[in-house]
Amino acid sequence: MLQNILIIEDDADIAESLHYNFKREGFRSTIAESGEKGLRIALDEKSTPSLIILDLMLPGMSGMELCRRLRREPLTENTPVIMLTAKAAETDKIAGLDTGADDYIVKPFSVKEVIARVRAVLRRAEKETAPKYEDENLAVDFDDMRVSCRGSDVKLTRKEFALLEHLIKNIGRVATRQQLLDNVWGYSYFGDTRTLDVHIRRLRQKMGDCARCIETVVGVGYRFIECK
Repeated sequence: MLQNILIIEDDADIAESLHYNFKREGFRSTIAESGEKGLRIALDEKSTPSLIILDLMLPGMSGMELCRRLRREPLTENTPVIMLTAKAAETDKIAGLDTGADDYIVKPFSVKEVIARVRAVLRRAEKETAPKYEDENLAVDFDDMRVSCRGSDVKLTRKEFALLEHLIKNIGRVATRQQLLDNVWGYSYFGDTRTLDVHIRRLRQKMGDCARCIETVVGVGYRFIECK
């Protein structure tokens, strides 16, 4: 079955170029010229996209607002989103990632780069659905909530396990503090971000030798890497 890419972009030239090149690379794609139309297509159960390319500067509903809506809907809460924008500042990128984007590409861009990033994000999304994670040292069963490092069981609380699960399912990708709070504590959480740092510290203490696989990205959040 062909993977379907939803292109939400009001610049006709950019949208048609992406549509043409996705078709050449073996994808199906659909174009929406506005945020409202993109939302309707994304929430249609008969045509739910595999991935969404989202421009930020859209008529009507902005890309940021649309991304927040997509993350609140059960049908699209896990659908990969790649933002396209002319805003290149670091603060803009962090804002996009905090909103729930999986990647962020600045205009002007290379179509080849977009396709490469689409493939990478789709590969990560496929791994996220796996019931287990295992590498040379760490083994995690997401269904049974079991963790072991170098063959020794690691006892975690539900919050600690949820943090580890989110990081692993986004392996290699920085998870901002706000993303972790939203996903583990919920969108209604308005407490101190130090709560997150305390839980990460306890998680690392319990994981022993495998703690090195959780990296701190100063000023942004945390990232999980393979435990070699």
